[in-house]
Amino acid sequence: MAVNLNPPEADRLRPVAGISLGVAAAGIRRADRPDLLLMLLGEKTQVAGLFTRNRFCAAPVQVARQHLQHPNPVRALIVNTGNANAGTGEQGLADARQTCVETARLLGLAPQQILPFSTGVIMEPLPVDRIRSGLPHCVAALGATNWLPAAQAIMTTDTVPKASSRTIQINGEAVTITGIAKGAGMIHPDMATMLAFVATDANLPRALLREALHYAAERSFNAVTVDGDTSTNDAFVLMATGQSRVGEMIDASGLAFLQFRGALTEVAVELAQAVVRDGEGATKFITVCVQGGVTQAECRLVGFAIAHSPLVKTAFFASDPNLGRILAAIGYAGVADLDVGRIDLYLDEVLVARGGARHAGYVEADGKRVMQRSEITVRVVLNRGTEQATVWTCDLSHDYVRINADYRS
Repeated sequence: MAVNLNPPEADRLRPVAGISLGVAAAGIRRADRPDLLLMLLGEKTQVAGLFTRNRFCAAPVQVARQHLQHPNPVRALIVNTGNANAGTGEQGLADARQTCVETARLLGLAPQQILPFSTGVIMEPLPVDRIRSGLPHCVAALGATNWLPAAQAIMTTDTVPKASSRTIQINGEAVTITGIAKGAGMIHPDMATMLAFVATDANLPRALLREALHYAAERSFNAVTVDGDTSTNDAFVLMATGQSRVGEMIDASGLAFLQFRGALTEVAVELAQAVVRDGEGATKFITVCVQGGVTQAECRLVGFAIAHSPLVKTAFFASDPNLGRILAAIGYAGVADLDVGRIDLYLDEVLVARGGARHAGYVEADGKRVMQRSEITVRVVLNRGTEQATVWTCDLSHDYVRINADYRS
C-alpha cells in the first residue's frame, strides 16, 4: 500500500490546450486492463526528452532518441505497458519502428513524428499485432480531459496512478502544466528512473524547454531511489504546445521563465515523490537531507549511500533504531577527505550522533519512537561547507521481495 498517497482526482488534472489523450485495453500482457496510451500533440508543440543511461537501453528509447533529432516535429507519443521491448535486439528495434508506422498511418503523420515508449517485462518480444489492434480504440477515445485514464494505462506494479497539475499566472495570463508518471520498482536516478510525461501550453523554444527539463529532473526524478536499479526504459518527456494566451515567448533572462521552471519542478517533485511513496512494498517515506557539504555532489553521494543501503532500509521497515548503519553508509559514500569526527546525525527532531559519535543525550526509545512514523527525515550535517542536497527513498520490506519474485506470474 502506498505511503500517504491518494489517487489523483480527475477534475483536478487540468487539460493542456493542444494535447489529446486516448487509452485502450490491447491485451499486451493481461486482458481487460488499459495498457496502451496515445498522446496527440498540436502542430506547434516543442518536445524535449531525457532517457536512461543504462547501456542496455530499450529499443523504444533508441528510436525515440533518433526521432527527436529528426527535422519533422514530434506530433504523437505511443506508450505501452506489460512489455519493455528491451533486450530484444534488432527485432525489438524493428518492432518499435513498426509501432510508429502503425500510429503514423492512423494519424496521417510520418513515422518519425511518433515517439514510442514501453514498460514491463524485459527480454520478451513486443506483441505489435496487439498494439496495432488497440490503436484505433486509442484514436477513437482521444480527448483533452483523459489525464487520469492515461496515468492508469501506464501502470505496471504501481498501486496508485500518479498525476499532477498546476496553473500559474505569467504576465497576467494562465499557463497550465499537467503530467503523469509511472514507477514503483527499478527506481534509481540515472536520468529519470521511470516514465514521466509532462505537458504545458507555455510558449517555449526547444533550447529553453531542455534547460527547464534538466533543471526539474535533477531536483525530482534524479533525487529519488527505491531499490538502486536503473531501468532500461526510463524516460522523462516535456511538451510545450505554445497555445497559452501569454503574448510573448518565455525567454531565459526573464522572471517568466523562472516562474515556469519553478512550477514545472513542483509538478516533477510531486510525481517523483509519488513514485517513492508507491515503492514496491513500501511502508515508510524517508527524506534524507545532507547539509554542510563542500559541494552539492558530495552531499548527494552521502544521501544516496544512506538511501541505497539495504541495511538502513530494512532497519526502517522494522522500526529498529540500529542507526550505526547510517554512520557506516556515510563512511563508505566516497567522500575521500571526510572528517567523520565533525558529523552530526538527526532523526527528525532527535539528535542521534554529535561529532561522529553517539550523542550523550540520545536514548534508544527516542529513536524507536521516530522510526515508527510513516514519514521520517534523516538529517546529516557534515560541518565542512555550505552546500546541501535532498534525496527521497522508502524502506525495504518483505513485500518488495514477494512482488518482484512474482512479477512475471
